[in-house]
Amino acid sequence: MNSPTLLFTALPIAALTVSLIATRWLASHPGTRLGRLDHPNARSLHSAPVPRTGGLGVLGGILIALLVAGAMGAVPIELGWIIAALALVAGISFVDDLGHLSPLVRMVAHVLAAIVLILGGLSSEIIDLPGMIIGLPFVVGAGLTLLFIVWMINLYNFMDGLDGLAGGMAIIGFSALAILGWLGGAPIYASAALCVAAAAAGFLAVNFPPARIFLGDSGASGLGLLAAAFSLWGAQSGLFPLWTAGLIFSPFIVDATWTLLTRLARRERFWEAHRSHHYQRLVLVGWSHRKTLLYGSLVMVAVAACAVASVRLAVREQWMLLGAWTIIYALIHFKVALIERAPG
Repeated sequence: MNSPTLLFTALPIAALTVSLIATRWLASHPGTRLGRLDHPNARSLHSAPVPRTGGLGVLGGILIALLVAGAMGAVPIELGWIIAALALVAGISFVDDLGHLSPLVRMVAHVLAAIVLILGGLSSEIIDLPGMIIGLPFVVGAGLTLLFIVWMINLYNFMDGLDGLAGGMAIIGFSALAILGWLGGAPIYASAALCVAAAAAGFLAVNFPPARIFLGDSGASGLGLLAAAFSLWGAQSGLFPLWTAGLIFSPFIVDATWTLLTRLARRERFWEAHRSHHYQRLVLVGWSHRKTLLYGSLVMVAVAACAVASVRLAVREQWMLLGAWTIIYALIHFKVALIERAPG
């Protein structure tokens, strides 16, 4: 077995093992000082307090695997910047999990993390669409990159409200990135992405409905940061265009963005807790967590498979694919509305 294959195999197994052991221990010891219980509120879909320390297990699994990779001399410079940004986001989010920080403090930390990634070269100075590349001035590109990173951090947190959903998106999304990395001849990128997916799988084993533990802000915000960072890293490395990564994570991007725009149009206080996401609305009308997660996972797998295939399609076929998924998401939106209106 050659070195890239050994790395590709061993590191994700380490991430999975550490995450699973740590998450199981945290779920069995909810009274530790590592975090508080998540008590039901206006946004919640659960009815009893649940530990919200699962993010520590996920991030621990990822970091242990990357430290092992570092000891083997297999950590590229991009991962150093990503780890620094992740430490900033996860650290401030963990403090928020322990108590309560103002949205302004959290937002400042998210912006600083985005700046760290941009300083590390993970910035997009082009608008890259099928058959179309538009160059941007550095300031404009950096500004759009900053918005992309900050929005990914927050939208992942917004979507972490259903047992298994955030973990499932991480497994499917980062596995798709790993496949693209492997097909593109970048085994270190592929192995790093697979480590994130494996760590999420260790968490999902305890978060699957009915969940015994939640990610918490540290885990959800951390995964959002990693989704943005790995998308930019892969695009910068020429493994895929940025829109392909956006398609992979589109189940979260579309739902969170649509919900935010809808609440803004209604002049609601969008920063306050709510239950307006499509998955929340389905649970409120009687769908179980497992049924909602099943249908959501089917969408995630289908769109991820299309995204992986998209890099080998002709330009016309890529546009057709994007158009098809636009229609699919519109149909999902209207179907949820119909389910809500249906008599009980």
